[in-house]
Amino acid sequence: MAEDLNRRYGLGVDPAYIHVATGAAGSLAVSIHALLKAGEEAIVLAPFFSEYRVFVEGAGGVVVPVGADETLQPDLAAFKAAVTEKTRMVLVNTPNNPSGVVLSEESLAAMGRILTEAQARYGQAIYMVSDEPYRELLYERTAIPCVLNAYDNSILCYSYSKSLSLPGERIGYLALNSRMAERDAVFAAVKEAARALGYTGAPALMQRSLIGCMGLTADVSIYKHNRDLLYDGLTALGFSCVKPEGAFYLFLKAPIEDAEAFSDAARKYELLLVPSDGFGVPGYLRLAYCVPTATIERSLPAFRKLAEEYGLV
Repeated sequence: MAEDLNRRYGLGVDPAYIHVATGAAGSLAVSIHALLKAGEEAIVLAPFFSEYRVFVEGAGGVVVPVGADETLQPDLAAFKAAVTEKTRMVLVNTPNNPSGVVLSEESLAAMGRILTEAQARYGQAIYMVSDEPYRELLYERTAIPCVLNAYDNSILCYSYSKSLSLPGERIGYLALNSRMAERDAVFAAVKEAARALGYTGAPALMQRSLIGCMGLTADVSIYKHNRDLLYDGLTALGFSCVKPEGAFYLFLKAPIEDAEAFSDAARKYELLLVPSDGFGVPGYLRLAYCVPTATIERSLPAFRKLAEEYGLV
């Protein structure tokens, strides 16, 4: 694991500070419970994976959403304003679920600078925790910017289940930045949080299977073909969405304000679209294209009927 990170990013990650976990969800839960005290705040970048709220509030923390611009990159002015003396951590997710957007190197670096200044101002550590289960599922890019290069007090959470197309097989890790202040104390807190939450050990069978899987990924070209088919088909029908750079989700802007009502209308045509309110923003819907290509092909005539209903074509 350390070798893989070092090869990709030239980081010099110390394997002694990598915790093998039950996927990215296990890594996130452990990190949050290790670092967040009751009443402290965790900034999340909207749109965000809805389970972040469960993890943070389950640890007694407070979720502070920060919105995005029209390209779904974080609103940096809003981010800076959201950082207070109560801020303990920032959760980032790249490539993003639900949008497929990759956090830009400029955005990540700017957030790192803002947090570094805030740490000095408030005299306390603020941690950036990066959720990266889709790190290898990229299309035009060859790699994503690495949080460990952008900010010292950072933790990278990873899962192999997405890169190997093994849904349900939860195995991954969290890695502490080699330059993290009080790294020993943080890692001790991670191990104690894993015990307290019942994550005493990742499945041994899955750990053994990884020995032969390092550096491998599923066939990303299938996801890319599905993305292009769906994105091109929807935009040709007048729908608006930001083209995903990774993962296997597409974030569709609803042609009306009420995404829930639009989702209900889509069901008439046997289209299941997830309203965005649970992801921290209104007016969008998440589509997942990790399905057989034939499913997407069959859906496009139904999307045409939906577009006709709302006067898009």
